[in-house]
Amino acid sequence: MHYNKQSISLPQQIQQLKSRGLCITDESAAEHHLRNISYYRLAGYWWPMQSDKVNHVFKPNSRFEDVIALYSFDSDLRLLVFKAIERIEIGLRTRMINHLSQEIDPWWFENQAIFTDQKAFTTNLSSLDRELRKSREVFIQEHFKKYHADHRRPPAWKSLEVASFGLLSKRYGNLKPGIKSKDTIASELGTVNHTFLKSWLQSISQIRNICAHHSRLWNKNLPGRPKLMANPPLLWVLNSPHVLKHHQLYVHLCCMKYLLDAISPGHRFPRRLKHLFQPYRTVDQNALGFPAQWQADPFWQ
Repeated sequence: MHYNKQSISLPQQIQQLKSRGLCITDESAAEHHLRNISYYRLAGYWWPMQSDKVNHVFKPNSRFEDVIALYSFDSDLRLLVFKAIERIEIGLRTRMINHLSQEIDPWWFENQAIFTDQKAFTTNLSSLDRELRKSREVFIQEHFKKYHADHRRPPAWKSLEVASFGLLSKRYGNLKPGIKSKDTIASELGTVNHTFLKSWLQSISQIRNICAHHSRLWNKNLPGRPKLMANPPLLWVLNSPHVLKHHQLYVHLCCMKYLLDAISPGHRFPRRLKHLFQPYRTVDQNALGFPAQWQADPFWQ
């Protein structure tokens, strides 16, 4: 079967949506939005509004204005989440640099003997090399100029500053279990040991990529499955087995908030998350996995 749909103009897109039951009261405003946000990108937000997803028929009272509101909410949500992940990334990077450089040496990330998966070690080191080659950071460029006779990469406190969060999480996860710093870092972040932290970092890294590429985060079936602790040493959500759905965003936000409690005490993530929903009263919080009365949970106070 070959794909044979052809491109249609903005006015035709509007008429197609209206013919399918989407209420558009201001066609000029709708055309403006469709000129700046592609039809297919918006489709992810009106998809739940359709009663017939084969013929794309909308439920009664579905409005284009609600689609745009949901799109705007998702944009604000991504910014909030991305900011939270930034702090987690910096906290993780700093601990990896400090602890492993002290336990092993400043070039521990080049040491194949301390990593479990040798293929992943080689792949990740190649990724780091690409980041180092394209880096415009003065401290990287000056290092290569000054120490050109040293064929090692810059030490961890320089090299890992240009490593992505995804690369850091893979490097951490691939460390051998016998490396003391692996559990030390996990303990400092309140996750008891490396088996829990590894799964959390993998999930958060995937969400970071969604945010960085401006993809839809609302109502997303997330691939990551963070491994949850039976008795977390820090404050955790009440009745978590009953309220947490691993494919939805809420459990990942709980993990982020938990890590922020360890990394940045006094942070304002809960307050900002609550304020995020205030201008968007029509947003279905259940589509993100939020349980009823989540704001009353002591974890979010």
